Amino acid sequence: MGDRVRIRLHPSGEEVEVAPGSVLRDVLFAFGVEFPCGGQGDCRRCRVEVLTGNLRPSQDETRLLSAAELQAGWRLACRGRVEGPVTLSVEQHAAPILADHSQFSFEPREGFGVAVDIGTTTLVAQLVELATGRILASHTALNPQGARGSDVMSRLDYASRATARVELNSLIQGEVGKLVADCVTTTDLQRDALTHVVLVGNTAMHHLFSGLELQTLARAPFEPADTGLQEFSAGDLGWDVAGDVVVRFLPCLGGFVGSDILAGVLATRMHESSTLTALIDLGTNGEIVIGSRERLLCASTAAGPAFEAGGIAQGMRATRGAIDQVRVGSNTSDELRCHVVGGGRAKGICGSGLVDAVAAGLDNGLIEASGRLAGDGHKRLDLVDSVHLTQSDIRQLQLAKGAVAAGIRILLGRLGKSERDLQHLFLAGAFGNYVNRASAERIGLIPARAENCDAMGNSALLGAKLALFSTCSADLEFGDLRQRVEHIPLASSQEFHEIFIQQTRFPEAARMTPQL
Repeated sequence: MGDRVRIRLHPSGEEVEVAPGSVLRDVLFAFGVEFPCGGQGDCRRCRVEVLTGNLRPSQDETRLLSAAELQAGWRLACRGRVEGPVTLSVEQHAAPILADHSQFSFEPREGFGVAVDIGTTTLVAQLVELATGRILASHTALNPQGARGSDVMSRLDYASRATARVELNSLIQGEVGKLVADCVTTTDLQRDALTHVVLVGNTAMHHLFSGLELQTLARAPFEPADTGLQEFSAGDLGWDVAGDVVVRFLPCLGGFVGSDILAGVLATRMHESSTLTALIDLGTNGEIVIGSRERLLCASTAAGPAFEAGGIAQGMRATRGAIDQVRVGSNTSDELRCHVVGGGRAKGICGSGLVDAVAAGLDNGLIEASGRLAGDGHKRLDLVDSVHLTQSDIRQLQLAKGAVAAGIRILLGRLGKSERDLQHLFLAGAFGNYVNRASAERIGLIPARAENCDAMGNSALLGAKLALFSTCSADLEFGDLRQRVEHIPLASSQEFHEIFIQQTRFPEAARMTPQL
């Protein structure tokens, strides 16, 4: 073991041995260190602190970090190379990964299948007994592509080189294959009992997994190379599973509206509904489907990373130390009360906390409807401990909510409907599962008049499981559903830009945010 060096991680106490010269980015991603800018050094959010040992700063680090930071032992994990034993202070970012254990109706069939939701950040796989609908195994993992960029656009930018595209393709195919194999090996299932696998994900994941061309998807007007069903065999993918396993990546609906949204339509059964229904998945891209069995329209809006706290000065995922709830206090009109994940001192704020904080600030008069911080010269909104929101943070949320709200209104308008006609609203994805509905309404993110609003959790995974029970041709069944959903491109729409500008403003009418 003389050719290996040991890295000890604090406060977890975990240790890992690596080859001298190993890049910290490749080592620490598995331990929760985030690389939002894809390792370009621009965001500086992958900082780690050297406690013992020596980690010589690179030339880039001497430019990106101040002399005081370097002297204090701070380094960028995306730039560092380890040459000798070292102890690093690394925050664990083991955010919960949203799976699905909801009940659903199905027609029993023989065999076993695995449904996989390929998210930009996380992966979830579930093994299903098709005769009973029972979940026999559930496994999760971080998307290994995250070390090359935490959001879709930074990842597509990284993949602009052919070698990088091959790398990302290999990473995701290998990790999904491992999850599928784990589902089989951790149960009593015979290795050759698995018959098929259904994959769903956004359009970028669909293309990166399938090895499709990315050029047209990475630049305006952001058109995918191929939205259709992609079919593979487990053997061709090099997966360690026995038998003749068919692997299908379900088709996209168009543009950046991927098969995860098609799966959401299946999960909500909105294509069978007689009432006007909306499905909204809030993330870096806000995907929206609105309609009924008569007609369905879909669109995606470039909301940016604010809903996931990206681009926020003290933003972080919803892990220990993150402010995830903010409410109006009961003692004074301008008091804000914050809940911190795991208790203890606040270290930053996650997406749901950001929406709450702005909603509470609007109710307290600390933030104006224009988005400006109230008061002369106020440059930040203090929350708790040293965590605060800047004027730029509020602007980022305005842009994100304005894009989603504009998309909703355009689709309703194309259907000849208004918010008053919307009878059911489904919020999908991790952010939609945790965001406070009253706060989302208060800032104008979602319509306030929907009679019923439900958090769907991981609707993509539920829809993928439903697709496992398909007994007819996948091309026929999912092709038919795709034909029923009309994609409305918004990026080049003048109407969108006009409504977007209007919707960046927060609603004037104040409604007291629920107390914590």
